[in-house]
Amino acid sequence: MVSQLESLNKPEIIYPERDGNPMSDNTVQFRWITTIKANLDWLFAKDEQVFVAGDLLWYPTENNNKKRQAPDIMVVFGRPKGDRGSYQQWKEDNIAPQVVFEILSPGNTQTEMNRKLLFYEHHGVEEYYIYDPDKNDFSGLLRNAQTLEVIEKIDHWVSPRLGIRFQLAEPELIISYPDGQPFSSYTEERQRAENERQRAENERQRAENERQRAEKLATKLKELGINLEDI
Repeated sequence: MVSQLESLNKPEIIYPERDGNPMSDNTVQFRWITTIKANLDWLFAKDEQVFVAGDLLWYPTENNNKKRQAPDIMVVFGRPKGDRGSYQQWKEDNIAPQVVFEILSPGNTQTEMNRKLLFYEHHGVEEYYIYDPDKNDFSGLLRNAQTLEVIEKIDHWVSPRLGIRFQLAEPELIISYPDGQPFSSYTEERQRAENERQRAENERQRAENERQRAEKLATKLKELGINLEDI
C-alpha cells in the first residue's frame, strides 16, 4: 500500500524537446547540417525502418531527463520514420542511434566535444563523424568492442552503415552516395530541376517549330498543286 501511494505521488518526469541551444551558430554550419540530413533522407527514402533526424534531443535512459544530447544529425536503423518531439530510447525498442554527425562551429569547445564523445561512446553509437567546415577538417570514429576508435585512413572512407563515401578535398569535404553521385544542396537540386525543365521546354518548342514548318510546307505545296503522296 505504501509503495502504491509513493508511485501515485511520484511526479511525472518531463523530457523537454529543446535544450535552449540553437541548431547552428552560423550559415555555414546550418548549410552542412541541412545538406547532410536532407541527402540521408533521400538515401533512405524507401526504407521505412531508417529514422533520420537533425538537432533532435536523444534521451538514452528512462527517468533521467538530464542525460541527453542533440546530435546535429543522427541515423537510427531499425526504427520507423515519423515525427518525434525527442528520441526517447526506451520507447524505441531501446535502439540507440548507430550513426551521428557533429558539424563544428567556432563556439564549440574541446570540453564540450569530449563530453559528447564520452556520451556517444557510452550509449552505443557505432560511427561518429565530426566536420569543421571553417578549417575543412574531417575525422571519424568507429566502434571497436566497447570503445570508439579513430579512423586512421579517413580519406575515401566508406561508412559501413550508410554506404556513403567521404573524400578529403579543397575547398571542402565531398560526401558521395553509394553510386558515386555527390551530396548536393537544396539550391543545387532546384537548379538541376530547373535546367531539366528548361531542356524539356526547349525540346518541346523545337518539336513544335518543326511541326509548324512541316504544316507550312505542306500548305505551300498544296497551293502549287503538288500532292505529297505523289512525291
